[in-house]
Amino acid sequence: MKEIVLDTETTGISVKDGHRIVEIGCIELENLIPTKKFFHKYLNPERKVSESAYKVHGYDDNFLSDKEKFREIASEFLEFIENKKLIIHNAEFDLAHLNNELTLAGLQNINRENVIDTLVIARDKFPGSSISLDALCKRYRIDNSRRDKHNAILDCELLSKVYINLLDQKEPALNFIEGDNKFSEKSSNLSKNYYNKIISPTNQEISEHKIFLKSKLKKNFF
Repeated sequence: MKEIVLDTETTGISVKDGHRIVEIGCIELENLIPTKKFFHKYLNPERKVSESAYKVHGYDDNFLSDKEKFREIASEFLEFIENKKLIIHNAEFDLAHLNNELTLAGLQNINRENVIDTLVIARDKFPGSSISLDALCKRYRIDNSRRDKHNAILDCELLSKVYINLLDQKEPALNFIEGDNKFSEKSSNLSKNYYNKIISPTNQEISEHKIFLKSKLKKNFF
């Protein structure tokens, strides 16, 4: 099954205030494994970036001024996500902005039923705890040291790892040689045999240990 991990950055919080998308990032997963296919665009929002948003992602008006507009990349974006579930953290925010952009471009909106919100999953699993992306990375020991500011494609990379952990899945092991299950099974048996083996001390070791107890412990405790 193919899924798309998606994130956006914007000029501000609410579409009601006219805020627009400045960055879209998408990473494709197949059976929870990244396929190396991704979609990433910086966008000219055709308005100023709010000061609060700039502090979050660091994209200023000058940087965005020569970028493509959403309507110019909309078809490519829709083709990339077509017939795939979308994995989004705090989906209400991203969907509101994406559907606003699609509406402005005269295109059909994304169906909410086609979206999995990792924020909802995390809230159910960890009620009362912080469930921000950073907090979940910390909980699952995922390295987010590169995330000094929000970045859509980096956040997708981190969210893909969080998503796998939220589903209580482990990253699949890579089988470099077909049919190497025999090797894995053999290694497992060797490990079990090693830990189950009992090594008994020799008579000399027992005698030396008794001498140690008499000479050392008496000095230390009496």
